[in-house]
Amino acid sequence: MKIVQTSAAPAAIGPYSQGVVVNNLFYSSGQIPLKPNGELVEGNVQEQTEQVLKNIDAVLKEAGATSETVVKTTVFIKDMNDFPLINEVYEKYFSNHKPARSCVEVARLPKDVLIEIEVIALVK
Repeated sequence: MKIVQTSAAPAAIGPYSQGVVVNNLFYSSGQIPLKPNGELVEGNVQEQTEQVLKNIDAVLKEAGATSETVVKTTVFIKDMNDFPLINEVYEKYFSNHKPARSCVEVARLPKDVLIEIEVIALVK
């Protein structure tokens, strides 16, 4: 097992890692809209989703994976009414490759953000 850690994404805000690689699979921790320096993106759900996807890109790169090798995403959102707005940003990120996905509305997310996403990806 390999622990994934990069300064190009925000550090974990608890006792966990940004992700782990086991065999040829990368499992990310949930990414929220924090900039790598830890500053919270307090904009709308589209702006928060863009930051989350930037963070995912950074941890994928460190793990030796890309958005094209993501096999599954789990999206946690505060308000299911934001689903179409999130999809607008998500679709740009996963434009050619469409991984399996679950989307769940939750009562609350860390730091009261609007979205959190985790991924599972194949490592090249």
